[in-house]
Amino acid sequence: MKAFIRRALVSAVSVAMVGTFAVGCASEPDKPASIAAEPADEAAAEEPVEPSPSASTAPAIKVGESGVFDYYETDEYGQNPKVATQLEVTVKSADYVTPAQVPTTNEPEKGQFLKLTITVKNVGKAPGEFSGYGMITWENDDTAAQEATTLEGVGEGQDVDTTYKPGQSVTGSLILDVGAKGGTLSYARSIMDGDEPAFTIELPEK
Repeated sequence: MKAFIRRALVSAVSVAMVGTFAVGCASEPDKPASIAAEPADEAAAEEPVEPSPSASTAPAIKVGESGVFDYYETDEYGQNPKVATQLEVTVKSADYVTPAQVPTTNEPEKGQFLKLTITVKNVGKAPGEFSGYGMITWENDDTAAQEATTLEGVGEGQDVDTTYKPGQSVTGSLILDVGAKGGTLSYARSIMDGDEPAFTIELPEK
């Protein structure tokens, strides 16, 4: 409606001042063009601007915090993933330990053993599985993602790598091998997703 009214005003002005325009067109050639351009500029300004999508939806968890992530299931061909339920991970503690504290006679291959104690709980409405072994990587500003899981400490305490029915939870520890103190752990959404973590854990510097 605004554009229509502006066009009517331009026509009226052109008729009333045709003599003036005829005399002054050589000195002011740009004025009619600038008037005619206003409706187009106004229309462009009124176009909605779509927000940019979020870079990641993976919860970033610190020690003492919890995060909820989606558990996906695929069809028999490993395709068409869909959310089956949701699991909650609470990071209870993250302690840097020596081989004697694990205990093991093996030295860490990457540089530093980390005892990560977490609680996994099914907060959804269908069974879901948590599997830490082979699914957790570590990285920091200087080092690219490295596989962090080990078989150290297996068999002691409750095992968090299991299937959870709705409402069930387990608190247990994982012995990880990280390159240095600090950095970030990433839990892969699936073995096919590499760079798409389900959640990340920010480790303490000491």
